[in-house]
Amino acid sequence: MNNSLLDVKNLRTYFYTDEGVVYALDDVSFSVGKGETLGIVGESGSGKSVAALSIMRLVQTPPGRIVSGEVLMHGNENLLNLSKKEMRTVRGGKIAMIFQEPMTALNPVYTIGSQIMESPRIHRGMSRRQARKTAIEMLEKVGIPMPEKRVDDYPHQLSGGMRQRAMIAIALCCNPELLICDEPTTALDVTIQAQILELINDLKKELNTAVIMITHDLGVVAQVSERVLVMYAGKVMEHGSVKDVFTAPRHPYTKALLESIPTVDNAQKRLRSIEGMVPSLSNRPSGCLFHPRCVHRMEICETRRPGLLTNGNGRQARQIRCWLYGGEEDFS
Repeated sequence: MNNSLLDVKNLRTYFYTDEGVVYALDDVSFSVGKGETLGIVGESGSGKSVAALSIMRLVQTPPGRIVSGEVLMHGNENLLNLSKKEMRTVRGGKIAMIFQEPMTALNPVYTIGSQIMESPRIHRGMSRRQARKTAIEMLEKVGIPMPEKRVDDYPHQLSGGMRQRAMIAIALCCNPELLICDEPTTALDVTIQAQILELINDLKKELNTAVIMITHDLGVVAQVSERVLVMYAGKVMEHGSVKDVFTAPRHPYTKALLESIPTVDNAQKRLRSIEGMVPSLSNRPSGCLFHPRCVHRMEICETRRPGLLTNGNGRQARQIRCWLYGGEEDFS
């Protein structure tokens, strides 16, 4: 029995600019099971947010375009083939997204309540009175005090943590099957961050919602995810269970990311930094995209691009894109 909710297959999203083609997402595949949390990690510019926007069909065109691939719901409905009208019924109804910065994602001229009410009125056909009641219930569910009063507040009247909670209320008010969280704890202090992550986890369990957690913070992934996808320069570099990847990372990039995190065990040690920067996606290096920064690079890494080597099947599969482990060349 296929327990997969979402299957992303060979997805390519490019941006066509005056400087050339930007390969923001290049042959990316992954799946998310029902009630599962998948973490997607990597530095800025690795393609994490573009993956989310591609799934939601929110890539700005032009200059962006989903060139090829499939985004399948329940194994048969390809979201990339839906009309704009059909896709609007998916957004908010089946798939919802929490955007990175709530102050810019929320409309400053509408009350929090009116922004929450929009989805249940569109997707569930509620009257204004029913939608307002739902908005108050959602504000209470996400832990906002005095929801009857806050429902009429504007975004600027709420703190950063409360605005993020309001964004979660908007995303979950129609009980979506999949929740995409794009850096949901960025710019929040550690206490509020812990509360937001606990809230997402609790609501996930209560509603059996699948979650894609996009972040640069490996600590967040370790806390909430079952599997993790490590991305770099628009490519998947490593993929596996959180336990496997965190206890026995294989790709040099994954190892470098983990070594850059402070822990209790290495509190007295100097943290390692990854030399260099993520390459320009319109002028990518030859060979392995990570080789200019890799301490384990070999001659083959500079000229030939490694393919994604897969060991195991289904949810237990472990994937690695590195010549240290052999595999075939990627000609894409």
